Amino acid sequence: MTRRHLLQLAPAAALAQARGESVFKAGFAERDITPDIGMEQPGGYSKVFHRSFHDACKVRAAVFDDGRMRVALVGIDALMVPRRLVLDARQQIVERCGILPAAVLIGASHSHSSGPTGMVQPREYDDEDPFVRQLAYEKSSCADAGYLDRVRSEIVTAVCHADSMRVEARCGFGSGTENQVAYNRRLRMKNGETWSHPHAGNPDIIGYAGPVDPQVGVVGVWDRQGRLLGSIVNYACHATTNPGGISANWIYYLEKTIRGAIASDAPVVFLQGACGDVTQVDNLSPYATPAAEQWALLVGGRVGAEAVKVLLAMEPGTALEVAAAAKVLRIQRRVPDPARVRGARETVRKDPKEVGTTEWTFAKETVLLDALIRREPYAEAEVQALQVGPAVFISNPAELFCQFGLDLKKGSPFPMTFPVELANGCVGYVPTEEAFSKHGGGYETRLTSYSNLEPAAGSRMVAAGLELARAMKPDAIPTRPKAPPFRGPWEYGNVPPQLR
Repeated sequence: MTRRHLLQLAPAAALAQARGESVFKAGFAERDITPDIGMEQPGGYSKVFHRSFHDACKVRAAVFDDGRMRVALVGIDALMVPRRLVLDARQQIVERCGILPAAVLIGASHSHSSGPTGMVQPREYDDEDPFVRQLAYEKSSCADAGYLDRVRSEIVTAVCHADSMRVEARCGFGSGTENQVAYNRRLRMKNGETWSHPHAGNPDIIGYAGPVDPQVGVVGVWDRQGRLLGSIVNYACHATTNPGGISANWIYYLEKTIRGAIASDAPVVFLQGACGDVTQVDNLSPYATPAAEQWALLVGGRVGAEAVKVLLAMEPGTALEVAAAAKVLRIQRRVPDPARVRGARETVRKDPKEVGTTEWTFAKETVLLDALIRREPYAEAEVQALQVGPAVFISNPAELFCQFGLDLKKGSPFPMTFPVELANGCVGYVPTEEAFSKHGGGYETRLTSYSNLEPAAGSRMVAAGLELARAMKPDAIPTRPKAPPFRGPWEYGNVPPQLR
């Protein structure tokens, strides 16, 4: 859908245009979504429960208005954001404050220490036989229906509050580099295969199997009096540092670093980059890994410090346009071999100790995937492009391999292109097609109920995102005013030395 079509569908935007409004405005807000002690901790294929608290999980929202339409960027401290939740939240947002559904981007940080928004969704397997229901609801990580209702409500409240807080604003754009905290977790091995996390010191490692993206993308927003209203940060690294207990993960220290350096409590909206194969773990490091708390501080602190440097160097501007467009792809799932499904059913009826926990877990996932495919042989994947001036956020619902994020940046016409994964839904890992070749492999390529799209899925998402971005017209990055014409040197400085 083009920007022109979006405007035709937006009565609030059309009304603003009729009033002749053209002043750039922005507003930020945040809400608490900290789960309760005892709730499930998502991020794996089995049940784990929260036993302690470290820091709050939040919804953070930014709304931008160019006088003709409004767009919203929402970052949530969550492993994932279910598609149904996104659609319901968008509907409530358009009803309460008029922001179009296609103009609302909702992205999960992928915090593995957050609340139960995944993996198995409430009532997802209700129509299956009792054994499959038991595997889904009693043996798998499950979302909590009440918690999902709370997250949806707080997303709506945050966006509407940010919308009500809009003021005339100045917006800056920039990026820095942080290349010492994120590493590709897939490595080439001497046997010709690719493994995920073969572990440091493994003598069979040849080298990394994929890239990282060290860019720290930053958008900073100030009011007319120079007060920081909020910022947006985009960086590609799994949120798996798990500092201990309920936590936003390393994003907590990202926020803390920016707020401390700027002396401001302005919201920091974090949007996760393409990091399906990128984590904080360096499998080629000869040194022991840091303790969890130290690791979270290291990643969040360094990314936050780089974001601060970028914020301080920005030249904000006001003549900026916003736009949004989205496209929904229908992507086929990979179908497990029937013989493997039969074998998996036999395996999961045994004790995990007998067959091995890993073997049992993937057998369980095969059985659940078989049931899922009978209901939904295709997955719905929304690709979205959301423009704020010279920056475009191109989102997808996958744990997208890093190479795809780099492809988006290379092919985009915008001076600032920020890929956002796990946005507006969740379709699991989406590796490159090379990862499915005879020299590929690794955990991310395994068939599970979570991760199962056709090998071409990532390329299709990239193509769709670039198509949407290329239909938009980028603004130039605001720069400082030009120096006045030369009128002579400084009179105190154009003098010869004096020795006596």
